[in-house]
Amino acid sequence: MTQIAEVIVDVPTMQTNTPYSYEIPSALVDQLQPGMRVVVPFGNGSRKVQGFVWQVKPDAKPDPDVILKAIDTVMDPAPIVNAELMQLSDWLAHTTYAFTITCLQTMLPNALKAKYQKWARPTEQLANDIRQQLFGNQPELLWDDSLPTDTVKQLLALNRQHLITVRYEVRNQSKVKKVMMIKPAMNVAELTAARSSLRKTAVKQATLLDYLIAHRDTISQPDLEHQLKLSSSSLKTGEVNGWLTRKAVEVYRDPFQTAVVKTKPLKLNPDQDKAVSAICSATDHEQSETFLLEGVTGSGKTEVYLQAMANALSQGKQALMLVPEISLTPQIVGRVRGRFGKQVAVLHSGLSSGERFDEWRRIQRGEAQVVVGARSAVFAPLTHLGVIIVDEEHEGSYKQEDNPRYHARDVALWRGRYHHCPVVLGSATPSLESRARAEKNVYTRLLLPNRVNHQALPQVTIVDMTEELRHHKESNFSSGLLQALQTRLARGEQSLLMLNRRGYSSFVMCRDCGFVLQCPNCDISLTLHMDTKTMKCHYCGHEEPIPHVCPNCHGRHIRYYGTGTQKVEQELTELLPTARVIRMDVDTTRRKGAHERLLKRFGDHQADILLGTQMIAKGLDFPDVTLVGVLNADTALGLPDFRASERTFQLLTQVSGRAGRASKPGQVFIQTYNPDHYAIQLAKTQNYEQFFGREMQLRHRGNYPPYYFAVKLTASDVEERKAAEAMVKIVRQLKTVLSPQAIILGPTPGAIARVNKRYYYQLVIKYKRESQLDSALFKILGQAQKQSRGGLQIAIDRNPMSFM
Repeated sequence: MTQIAEVIVDVPTMQTNTPYSYEIPSALVDQLQPGMRVVVPFGNGSRKVQGFVWQVKPDAKPDPDVILKAIDTVMDPAPIVNAELMQLSDWLAHTTYAFTITCLQTMLPNALKAKYQKWARPTEQLANDIRQQLFGNQPELLWDDSLPTDTVKQLLALNRQHLITVRYEVRNQSKVKKVMMIKPAMNVAELTAARSSLRKTAVKQATLLDYLIAHRDTISQPDLEHQLKLSSSSLKTGEVNGWLTRKAVEVYRDPFQTAVVKTKPLKLNPDQDKAVSAICSATDHEQSETFLLEGVTGSGKTEVYLQAMANALSQGKQALMLVPEISLTPQIVGRVRGRFGKQVAVLHSGLSSGERFDEWRRIQRGEAQVVVGARSAVFAPLTHLGVIIVDEEHEGSYKQEDNPRYHARDVALWRGRYHHCPVVLGSATPSLESRARAEKNVYTRLLLPNRVNHQALPQVTIVDMTEELRHHKESNFSSGLLQALQTRLARGEQSLLMLNRRGYSSFVMCRDCGFVLQCPNCDISLTLHMDTKTMKCHYCGHEEPIPHVCPNCHGRHIRYYGTGTQKVEQELTELLPTARVIRMDVDTTRRKGAHERLLKRFGDHQADILLGTQMIAKGLDFPDVTLVGVLNADTALGLPDFRASERTFQLLTQVSGRAGRASKPGQVFIQTYNPDHYAIQLAKTQNYEQFFGREMQLRHRGNYPPYYFAVKLTASDVEERKAAEAMVKIVRQLKTVLSPQAIILGPTPGAIARVNKRYYYQLVIKYKRESQLDSALFKILGQAQKQSRGGLQIAIDRNPMSFM
């Protein structure tokens, strides 16, 4: 009998969304398991691609008329995707309109994603002069993007004439870190004898022998070289003489930059106790119940999480905790490690590729029982989950913007059902979708209505900036906020200032002709960055020098408008010269570990003011922060998006909650040009329930989620006409299958119609029940595959976070 493997190949197209059959060569019979990576030939040529074994058929009867290709090599000794994650990838592909291979790759660290290389080799028939010109004395040439266009053209022609052969190589990027360990190979008497026979000039060898006589333990070579100030050649001499043995040992790269202090469970208040009991009961009885833990800022949600996780661990189960941003992980990970020590693994994009690979292997090997991480950590290969926690569940960063466009909360709920374990969605300001499900008893609502230290919520002052401008000169700081900052400086207390825009100014404009410097690739103005003296596009990364002469009228009246974190930092140093300011935005946190270093400096009182974008609004807990200032509460309100009010309310409530978390009372200043807006007024009192009621009425009236489901389709092309035409065709196609109850918005140009030289058109479908919609969308996706060669791209986003 022939053994056949069904393989999902690493070619993201509709026709490869189902497995391909490959013969298992005799050398690999009974060796392959689902979830292993293999290298297989694909297509008509000699192309080699990576694939995942989907299924093994041990007693298959192959069709005699079909000649199956054989698997080339196997890349893993054991499956790297377990049975659960394979089922999950299948579900994810169907719910996000993505390819199964894309979903499988999304679940793995970058080190396990294949890298492909293409090599050209001359045949004997190739003329010597052409061979010398292209290959020189090399037997083959790496065919990659660095080759000049003319060379590529020549190689393509030679390939068609069969004068060169093309070889494909699949390279495994996963690199295990190894360290050379050193151990004495002789007993003390033998080493002492060797020491006495040395020449007096052999000082370094004598030093090494003295160490080996005094220390019998294993030590790493880098540590020994550093300790004894020896070179590697001295150690090699010791090995040749038989004094010591050297052995390469696998070690994990350590992503934790700081040690933590061990902590003990805190005494719970009655509300916390009730929440912990409910979650633990679901873990104990293996119930896949979803809890919405709704608690005001500072109400002790993290302690509830920790005690629920401890209960899961006490039963030999595992715990997964998601946080929305990298900036939150240092503090949260510190608290989780303080409770669970070395059992904790961390997964987020701030880790190096090697660190992430090692943490992933620790989880897969069962060496870590608790995983903390951002969005993609939801795919951590845990096999015995007892509780899943999604902190700040309302956060938009849990939604992936590229394929597969999954929401981590949905994946967490799927895994909760698979493992029969509870999922805890925690927030001071739950998403309307989650709160509405709790209203319908789909989720179990747990309330923490009071701060754990019985401290009152901070006193909030709303500052009308229109009035402020009438009485004072233009500034980023109202007189009340400035005075409050001065008071905190005098008291030695700390302040948090949030501004939702990085850079120095929003845009540069000529005052003579009104010209605004635009990005050449996108329909957006460039942002001024003073630290690099450049104008940058935050969409495509384009960068150019700051203009001193208007490119349009050649006038010299170039002025900077709007405000960014750099500009505010400069103004702060002028207004409060003694204040020590830390700026935290995308520009200052690019380097590895920057989030943790900046927050540690602030926590160690090396700064008086932490100025940042919305990354500082959530989860941070500093006892000496008694003042929070929101410099521009209107940033999100001005957007034409149905979630604008919800986002504004959530952000203002979250950032306000950073003040007065310990024994000292907190104060908040919210600066706005819309002081009477309900989102701002209700954020003042952190009145979530009233906001929920008001916003749900508006959503119901406008037929928006959570009353309707939504799907957004986007077409993009370098030619605007093609993108628009494609979207018009899609609308016609969908109208034939949609019921009259479905609402179609569009097609319209995207909110930013051109990004990175591509034009975007979109349409949104709002619906309640449409039985034929899924199959129609997959059909559109299949058609789009054929059109993609011409440059047209179609994207489908189920339940988008924004209609923009």
